[in-house]
Amino acid sequence: MKTFVSEWDGKTHFDPIIEDMLGRTFTSVTSTVDELVFKDETGTFTFYHEYDCCESVEIESIVGDLADLVGEPLLIAEEAKSDTNPEGVHHEYHESFTWTFYKFATRKGYVDVRWYGESNGYYSEEVDLKYEEKQNA
Repeated sequence: MKTFVSEWDGKTHFDPIIEDMLGRTFTSVTSTVDELVFKDETGTFTFYHEYDCCESVEIESIVGDLADLVGEPLLIAEEAKSDTNPEGVHHEYHESFTWTFYKFATRKGYVDVRWYGESNGYYSEEVDLKYEEKQNA
């Protein structure tokens, strides 16, 4: 996993990509409307959106059981994006929108997570990923 030293706080931070999750065995996987959190023995991966002003990015749907991603090594972790609505999905008109699709799998099963981001076209509609290393008590 890539790291960088912040000019702002002088600390080392992680710059994860989704492939950094492959092979890890997670102890919990949870979600809210605007976060998807994977925890293992060494740290936490969080999918979220860094809100700026005039945009919305939320989980639209989860197909599969998040429990299938716990207790077995993650074998698939993929991301795909689209600026067209999936078949059968109709949202009110927005100046700009982005669908972000994630596919995760272990030997126990597959989970597909669909995020919908909308804005006036100026602000990000991206899903962000951060990693926080577990701190020893």
